[in-house]
Amino acid sequence: MEKIKIITDSTADLPDSVLKKYNIEVLPLLINFEKDSYRDGIDIDIHALLDKMDKSDIFPSTTQINPQTFLQCYDSYMKQGYKIVSIHLSSKMSGTYQSACIAKEMLETEDIIVIDGMNVTSGLGLQVIKAARLKDQGLGIKEIENRIKKISPHIKSTLAFNSLDNLIKGGRLSKTAGVIGNILGIKIIVAVENGEMTVIDKVRGSKRTLRNMVDYIDKKGIKEGEISILLHVGESDILDILRKHLEEKKIEFIECEVGCTVGVHSGSGACGLFFVEDY
Repeated sequence: MEKIKIITDSTADLPDSVLKKYNIEVLPLLINFEKDSYRDGIDIDIHALLDKMDKSDIFPSTTQINPQTFLQCYDSYMKQGYKIVSIHLSSKMSGTYQSACIAKEMLETEDIIVIDGMNVTSGLGLQVIKAARLKDQGLGIKEIENRIKKISPHIKSTLAFNSLDNLIKGGRLSKTAGVIGNILGIKIIVAVENGEMTVIDKVRGSKRTLRNMVDYIDKKGIKEGEISILLHVGESDILDILRKHLEEKKIEFIECEVGCTVGVHSGSGACGLFFVEDY
């Protein structure tokens, strides 16, 4: 049985309980805000960051993990006899995946598998948990890679944002569309498709938003035996109702909070579900 280490980055937004359970290594992206830089999830959490943002006119930026950080991490575990499965946020959103590939090339080894998760936040987190479970089942790194690449396209999401302000500031939504949305009380429903964040609907009011999300989940179906992740940051007027729906449907899920890298765009009140569709 191979000695395997699962490595990801901080955008997987997995809680400490999950990271400890599966002994997952997380490398942080950097949050650059005003004159300071913070390691995501280590030097600052999402609530402190959002509080700082509320008091400033400057919008934070993020910095990918560099190849040297990956090189040091990989080399350390390989010297301990590990083979490595390293899964990261979509290459369409960050250069972090490419940095990991460069580090692998520098080490000139086939004992490292680097996977482009083509997703972010809990969509990445689901793949990391799956890889960890497969490792515990005794699968090798090549088998884990094949299974993750098979399930990756079937990870679906539906996310509602309480405010559009940070999406506008971060360039994820046009200022005109955002202003109209805020005035009319429209909630934006977003999903990750083909490795990118995509607006899939605009709905007025919380009740219609929730119905839209529930209909989407029920239409896709959730694959039996796969865990889902209820993702949120701060309070949301649909969080409790969505949680109740999952419990009534007897859907296995864990709750995760959005981290800093994703949270700078979502703002407080974002809520949604990542799941593996029934394929």
